[in-house]
Amino acid sequence: MKSDEALIRGASPTVYVSDLETSVTFYTETLGLKLMYQAPGEFAMIDAGDGTSIGLHPRSDRSPEPGPGASIQIGLGVCRPIQEVVDTLQARGVKFRGPVVNDAPVKIAPFGDPDGNDLYLCEFQH
Repeated sequence: MKSDEALIRGASPTVYVSDLETSVTFYTETLGLKLMYQAPGEFAMIDAGDGTSIGLHPRSDRSPEPGPGASIQIGLGVCRPIQEVVDTLQARGVKFRGPVVNDAPVKIAPFGDPDGNDLYLCEFQH
């Protein structure tokens, strides 16, 4: 293998949630992502596109508490202008944490899932 060959492709962060079904509904129906796999009551895998998936895992005695933590956020790239996506998601009940932030070279719009886990939309400016 050459030293410049990629070793890693995609990512799969795990999000701990208080109610698996509520979270699956939020990520699939509200955000419009695809359910890849679900073991009812145990785990679900959401396809976030471009080789990235999000694991949803219900709270257990061996897991962290669901909810906002200062150590991780999940950024979701948008397929349309960010304000259009924000408007669509707001109509579906998503509450954003302030206006779209223009932080060149990206625009971001932070929000949370049903447990308050930190998510944000991201639009790269060209």
